[in-house]
Amino acid sequence: MSLSVTTALPPEFDVKHFRNALSQFATGVTVITTRLENGQFLGMTASSFNSVSLNPPLVLWSLGINSSSMPAFSSNSHYVINVLAADQAAVAELFARRGDDHFDKVDFTLSRSGLPILAGTTAWFECHNRSRYPEGDHVIFVGEVERCDATPKEALVFHGGRFTKA
Repeated sequence: MSLSVTTALPPEFDVKHFRNALSQFATGVTVITTRLENGQFLGMTASSFNSVSLNPPLVLWSLGINSSSMPAFSSNSHYVINVLAADQAAVAELFARRGDDHFDKVDFTLSRSGLPILAGTTAWFECHNRSRYPEGDHVIFVGEVERCDATPKEALVFHGGRFTKA
């Protein structure tokens, strides 16, 4: 086979097999927060978070294209990425569920742009919503970090379909 092929070959596996293989890669767990037009807060659990660049300071995360959160995250100028600590699995599970105002069940402070920074996290990044790239069934969000902080402690990790410690 030539290495100059310009398109991918069809996958030799189904979605279940692919998801199982992906589950073997341990990832950190985050809650991404922002504010809706009506002033309410919105938060969602995400494990698709990564650094992109140190200069300028850029990070990325992704969101399913059909997510009910897509309109808010696509149109807002800022969001906060909260990196959860090992003792915050319940917070991850809370923000993974739809419905109800989750913010009445957690402690938080407000960022410079008025967005929730969850208490007890190991790190947080306040980001300007710099760019978005639709790819497959997700949109990749690139955030330019304006402020961040860290409290070194054990991180919450998602591996093999369950939460564990780093």
